[in-house]
Amino acid sequence: MDSTNGFRGNRDNFVDIVRTGKDMGFLVYVVTIRDLKFTSPTVKGYTLNSSNDGWETHQFPLPQVIYNRIPLREDEEKPWVHRKILTCLQHPDIQFYNPYFFNKWHLFEWLKVSKSTDYLIPQTKRMDGVISLARLLDKHPYLYLKPESGKAGKGIMMLKYKKNKIIPYRLKIQNDRSSITYKSTSLRRLWVRINKETGHSPYIIQQGIALATVDHRPFDLRILVQKTAKGHWGVTGVGARMAGLKSITTHVPRGGTIESPSKLLSTLFGADMSSSMMSRIRTTALIIARQIEKGSGFTLGEMSMDLGIDALGKLWFFEANARPMKFDEPHIRRKSLERIFEYSQYLARKNNQYN
Repeated sequence: MDSTNGFRGNRDNFVDIVRTGKDMGFLVYVVTIRDLKFTSPTVKGYTLNSSNDGWETHQFPLPQVIYNRIPLREDEEKPWVHRKILTCLQHPDIQFYNPYFFNKWHLFEWLKVSKSTDYLIPQTKRMDGVISLARLLDKHPYLYLKPESGKAGKGIMMLKYKKNKIIPYRLKIQNDRSSITYKSTSLRRLWVRINKETGHSPYIIQQGIALATVDHRPFDLRILVQKTAKGHWGVTGVGARMAGLKSITTHVPRGGTIESPSKLLSTLFGADMSSSMMSRIRTTALIIARQIEKGSGFTLGEMSMDLGIDALGKLWFFEANARPMKFDEPHIRRKSLERIFEYSQYLARKNNQYN
């Protein structure tokens, strides 16, 4: 809630969603957690005015379907917000999907318990001290340290051990557009710096994967999966992100670039192989989405995920997001907006069948 502007979140995204919903013939509005009250048959909501150039408030009927776009984890974790989410989940007349942000550790736990997804997971442990860090570094040439609740690459570090160097330990810390490297003769000294960076935030340690590269730049794949008008998972689109020259991640805000996945795969593996790989990528993304939904125990309607591919063509799972950011590829963006309402209509019809 923002007292000056009415509601918080990505305004451009909300404009796109509301416009798409209106064009498809749906009554759609933004409602804040604070304004969502169940003691009245109507709620205060925000929608675009008739000229589509500004927001205005109206009283609307209680929503049948809620597409959760709470923008910040800190908001979601407030006790009164948590209570409101539980009320929505238990309400007999409301379908509420994607109730919570994902936690990285939980994602890997959910995927590790199934044979259909276990093979996609890099070795991952919770960071609980310098000894466990040293043990994992003995097994792998480099590690990634990631906040359990991070987003857009924020807080990610890379730890390397080069035994032939006089100063063998290197810690690379991601900043907004570049990175800083700290070198040390001992891991215990670097641990002091790691502790300073992590603060009290829980972190995971993950085996570093040597991703396939084009022009010496690694890339990964961003897949958007959403439920369809029939309530089944479908791949809305596949994008590719190439790492910036000084970046340890492929995130665009941190210097990464948007690329064509089919072009990158064709460059590496040839056109014929590229087509079958894209098919495998899409199938794998759907298997992952179903397993994450099963593990979470909640109704999910969409997620984006990051998959890596190594030089041998093996797929790896790195990340999934319960609140996907806008995809920059216009064809994926357009389809993603339409699918929000196709799935919402499916949920509304399902609700009506039981009431």
